[in-house]
Amino acid sequence: MRKTSNQKFKLGLFVMAGLLLFTVAIYLIGERQNIFGTNILIGVKFPNVNGLQKGNNVRYSGINIGTVEEITMINDSVIRVDLLIEKKMVSHIKKNAIATIGTDGLVGNMIVSIVPGKGNALSVEAGDFIKSYTKIGADDMLSTLSVTNENAALLTVDLLKITNAINNEKGTLGMLINDSVMSDDFKQTVVNLKQTSYKASRTMDAINTKIAAINLDTSVAGVLVNDKVQAQKIKNIIANLEVTSQNLNGTLDSINKTIAQIKNGKGAVNYLTTDKEFVKNLDQTIKNLNEGTEKFNQSMEALQHNFLLRGYFRKLEKAKD
Repeated sequence: MRKTSNQKFKLGLFVMAGLLLFTVAIYLIGERQNIFGTNILIGVKFPNVNGLQKGNNVRYSGINIGTVEEITMINDSVIRVDLLIEKKMVSHIKKNAIATIGTDGLVGNMIVSIVPGKGNALSVEAGDFIKSYTKIGADDMLSTLSVTNENAALLTVDLLKITNAINNEKGTLGMLINDSVMSDDFKQTVVNLKQTSYKASRTMDAINTKIAAINLDTSVAGVLVNDKVQAQKIKNIIANLEVTSQNLNGTLDSINKTIAQIKNGKGAVNYLTTDKEFVKNLDQTIKNLNEGTEKFNQSMEALQHNFLLRGYFRKLEKAKD
């Protein structure tokens, strides 16, 4: 029995519909391996999913345990990713587990990788959210490398300028490298500084030794350091010495002024110190007075022995007694 064109069309349409259904079923099975199994949904929040798509695999410690069920944009900085996890693997995933987004191989599809957390925790349940960790994506790495290359290029240019300046003996560093005399002077300066530092170190050691040898309990230094009363007395003595020194300075100034007046004046003191003839006459006068006094004493002695005045002098002695 020959088939009509209408029957052939219906048969072709049926075959095409069957092929389409078969293709859709294969796609669903390929994208959702667990579509016919028992699963639960858990959530993860990421700031960036790095190209993750619905249907990508979810792995726990390298084992495929589910797929990405839904990706939802919550706001401009948070993206929610719902994970469809096989129920038989739920007991192994704890609430402190951490989810990251990576690639399946070097250039493979994006996947969600779950790693165990530290410490003990309960197993996840349907509707739970686990922590996330965002790795640096390839775009971020390429951008960072680009900036690094630009900085390296700028650094190379600056280094080239510095090298040329040094070769042309510009700046202190160029002079030190190319000028042998200055280089020797600089070396000698470093040697001198080293010797000075060594001597200073020895001096400090000697000072420390002296300080360590001081008995702070019985020595004067110890009294000054520990006894506040004695220290205050020392301060008062120093203050009094300072006042005395000032008074002595004032006295010396007065004496200097007096001496200046004597030298510049015309009084007796000036004559005594500057006029030699006057001093000579004064000495002669004093000598004459001494001689006259001696002769007068001799005359009085003679009068005392004279018989006319002897009675008078005896009365004077009796009255004196």
